[in-house]
Amino acid sequence: MTNETTSTNVADRLKLGPRDGVTYPIIMKYCGHCTMPIEYCEYYPEYDKCKDWLERHMPEDFERLKIEEEQAAADGTDDDKKRQKRGGKGLLRVKKKEDVPKKICVSRAARGKKKSVTVVTGLSTFDIDLKVAAKFFGTKFACGSSVTGDDEIVIQGDVKDELFDVIPEKWAEIDEDVIEDLGDQKR
Repeated sequence: MTNETTSTNVADRLKLGPRDGVTYPIIMKYCGHCTMPIEYCEYYPEYDKCKDWLERHMPEDFERLKIEEEQAAADGTDDDKKRQKRGGKGLLRVKKKEDVPKKICVSRAARGKKKSVTVVTGLSTFDIDLKVAAKFFGTKFACGSSVTGDDEIVIQGDVKDELFDVIPEKWAEIDEDVIEDLGDQKR
């Protein structure tokens, strides 16, 4: 091949405007489960759920993909080679929730000689965002409040008694009976 033929080839490929053999506008169909174009569902970790969704909502496209899949299997194309093995952006990890009793524990801990902090644990069992809760406590009690552990919020000052009224008032799904007073604790 000479330089002239390759340059015209490249010019044809980069030509602006409509292409021959393509119908416009190009309509993309997306999967309702993985939200990717249906041609890419096979690379999604939960491909079986995508197949179920396609079969229910887009039966004609499902049949077309099924035929293509059967042809690829007949050609000897290995399905494991296409599928992504390691994690990555395509793999969604779902945190498994343990069956932990839904209980909020409130305690007071000494900080220095005269000062104390209030420790609140158990808010994440009610699916409450701890950062939002810490911000709420800080503004409500006009003090510092921060998330210190997996499920622990430390509020500066002794506000333990007020929390029994404030928490159920702010989050309606929490009953006052599930809030337990642990008294004075050592940190």
